[in-house]
Amino acid sequence: MTTTQVRAACPHDCPDTCAILVTVENGVATEIKGDPDHPTTAGVLCTKVARYAERTYSADRLLYPMKRVGKKGEGKFERISWDEALDTIAARLKPLAQERPEAILPYSYAGTMGLLQGDSMSSRFFHQLGASLLDRTICATAGATGYKYTIGGSIGTDMEQFQNAKLILIWGGNPIASNLHFWMRAQEAKRRGAKLIAIDPYRSLTAEKCHQHIALMPGTDSALALGMMHVLIKEELLDQDYIGKYTLGFEQLQQRALEWTPERTAEVCGISVEEVLELAREYGRTAKAGEPVAIRVNYGVQRVHGGGMAVRNIACLPALVGAWRHAAGGVQLSTSGTFPTNKPALQRPDLLKKMPRTINMTTIGNDLLREASPEFGPKVEAVIVYNSNPLAIAPDSPKVAAGFAREDLFTVVLEHFQTDTADYADILLPATTQLEHTDVHLAYGHLYMMANNAAIAPMGEAKPNTEIFRLLAARMGLDDPMFRETDDEMAAKAFRKDDERAIHFDWESLKLKGWQKLNMPDAPFACGNFPTPSGKCEFFSATMQADGLDPLPTYVPNYESRASAPDLAAKYPLAMISPPQRNFLNSTFVNVQSLRNTEGEPHLDMHPDDAATRGVIHGDMVRIFNDRGSFVCKARVTDKARKGLVVGLSIWWKKLARDGKNANEVTSQRLTDMGRAPTFYDTLVQVEKAV
Repeated sequence: MTTTQVRAACPHDCPDTCAILVTVENGVATEIKGDPDHPTTAGVLCTKVARYAERTYSADRLLYPMKRVGKKGEGKFERISWDEALDTIAARLKPLAQERPEAILPYSYAGTMGLLQGDSMSSRFFHQLGASLLDRTICATAGATGYKYTIGGSIGTDMEQFQNAKLILIWGGNPIASNLHFWMRAQEAKRRGAKLIAIDPYRSLTAEKCHQHIALMPGTDSALALGMMHVLIKEELLDQDYIGKYTLGFEQLQQRALEWTPERTAEVCGISVEEVLELAREYGRTAKAGEPVAIRVNYGVQRVHGGGMAVRNIACLPALVGAWRHAAGGVQLSTSGTFPTNKPALQRPDLLKKMPRTINMTTIGNDLLREASPEFGPKVEAVIVYNSNPLAIAPDSPKVAAGFAREDLFTVVLEHFQTDTADYADILLPATTQLEHTDVHLAYGHLYMMANNAAIAPMGEAKPNTEIFRLLAARMGLDDPMFRETDDEMAAKAFRKDDERAIHFDWESLKLKGWQKLNMPDAPFACGNFPTPSGKCEFFSATMQADGLDPLPTYVPNYESRASAPDLAAKYPLAMISPPQRNFLNSTFVNVQSLRNTEGEPHLDMHPDDAATRGVIHGDMVRIFNDRGSFVCKARVTDKARKGLVVGLSIWWKKLARDGKNANEVTSQRLTDMGRAPTFYDTLVQVEKAV
């Protein structure tokens, strides 16, 4: 027996980007565990990734190219050869590429976060063709935009410092489910005497384990941050020295914040005046005492109309109290901007002969149904889907399904399993999993460059995304040498070696060790040096003003709320959010039987008062609906959901739900205030007992 241990990295859309050790016996992966030497992973994997071998070796894996033999959506396929698959795709794409290349659309997101299997060879391929660009907004662009206006880039507190904080605000996230290794640090801080406060409409697993839970209404986070600013200013809980040296626009911010009295804030947020006052005082007084105060803000706050502004307002708070002076102070939304990633070398945007149109992945439902026009350009006639499952994850799902059901739309899907989206493919191509290919990773929750080595040979006839696009390029007659670069050759270009942050980056060395920390100061903004135009934390942003936005922190109400849409709220009086299930990651892992057994079936959490009003008891099947659509699931009557709010933990594959639907039947294609992102949590519904 030959036994080896291979260094790998978790590929999934999670800030932890864990370092993994894969034990391989005679070519078979027999054990997957966290690397105990990697400081953030510390030998611990989440339940999902610990079962990655079960997913890789699943009997349901797609192992061969397939072509559709039934109606779109039926999921009926027959096996074909790679030659037939490639010839079929090339025959459909070649005339489009010659006559109207923008009719070709790539659709991908973070099914893998790898820089190679995510977007490298695929981007080269689509850029060379002149295909439509995809605005990849489905998760984080609203918050990232608001944060960038304020801080200058996706740089923040190092996860490895959080255990030294004395107060941690966990704002809009459930790290027990989606950021486990941060939660380990927060728990250590708690053991050392820190106070943990969760700010979340839903009493999640994380909120239950914090000292305090503030259950505000969805979409009011920006108002709460303004209310905190008001109290910090009125009660002189500010670091005037830090404000004077390292911020811009405090005088204007002060005028705006003074409008947000605790009473006004409490009314908008649906919480008590005391909660507003105590939160601000706890934050300001702890900082005033010279102790580190830290905020872990997550993406839940930004999936509403004013989502970008919400993150911007929260990002202003550390500068007001001087929290950035401490390594364990400040705020973290994402650390991805810390990495000197060399995306141009990987993706080759220079190949574009002219700038094609851009289609927003959030509005794919509308855009697949649009006809050609001078404003829109050519009708979308071909979609190549990889690293994504739009039939499950995109908003306003009925329109998404209608778009993909078009008989004149040629659809290619690269996948591991026959997902909801795969059922609509004309050609279905088997892709490798993380155990079967090479990749290089950055992270958005820590500061380590990561290598993934292939542990096993590809299953069946599966191929890496990079190889699939190499083969497609060859069939399309694209003969530039860049389409023959190997994965190792591309990985060696992943990070800029001339940048001091990654000055020691060497791909061959990284493969051997598995990970390497960036060269970054412990407290990046202790003395200012923000990567903004002014070099300061910008309370007033001239860039925002030039972009047609309010240059100061403000409150942008939800599209769908009692205040902004009273007639709609009268018809659909319940707000709905759809955060992730603990054992799923977006729509990944939903088909892993052991994990699905743990989750049971789709359900809706609703407050006892809201349930009683509708004659719903625990365990009833209920119908959740609005003008866009409806879905059915089992009710759980619980005060984890605050009154006026229902929570549909997601994202289930539609085909695995009782009625073939999921929460995105009722979400909208409206976009956020900035970043062109989706408003999944800006949704009003009604609930009734299912007939």
